[in-house]
Amino acid sequence: MVAVHRTITVERPLDEVVAYLADFGNTESWDPGTVSCARVDDGPVAVGARWRNVSRFRGRTTELDYRLDRREAARLVFVGTNRTVTATDDLVFGAAGDSTVVDYRATLEFKGLARLVAPLLRTEFERLADRVAVRLPEVLAAGR
Repeated sequence: MVAVHRTITVERPLDEVVAYLADFGNTESWDPGTVSCARVDDGPVAVGARWRNVSRFRGRTTELDYRLDRREAARLVFVGTNRTVTATDDLVFGAAGDSTVVDYRATLEFKGLARLVAPLLRTEFERLADRVAVRLPEVLAAGR
C-alpha cells in the first residue's frame, strides 16, 4: 500500500471548493497525472456517481473506474478500481476565514504481483502529491 497526505489551503469558500471537487471530472484541471476523466452515468453528482479516469504515471497510461463513495458537507471520498489497484481519495474540508483547508489523502492498495513494486513507487507518488498541492490552489483561485 502507498499512502500520501497533503494539507492544502485554497483561497475560495468551503462550499465552492466542495462543489468543485465533488465533480471528479474536474481532476483533469488539478491533477497533473490525469489525462482525462469523464462521467459515465447521468444525474446529480451524488453518492454512487461514476467516472472513467485515464492517468499517466511513469510513462504508462492506466484507466480506473471511480465512484463517489461518500459525500458530506465537509468530506468527499472517491474509490477507483482496476485489475491492479484500488485507489481511495479522501478529502476533508475546513473553513479558514474566506479560505478552505483541504486535508487530502490518497491511498493506493495494489493487487496481485503489483503489491511487490508498491514500496518502490512511494517516492513518485509523493512527488505527484506535491504537484497536486501546488496545482489545486492555482486552479481554484482562478475560479476554474
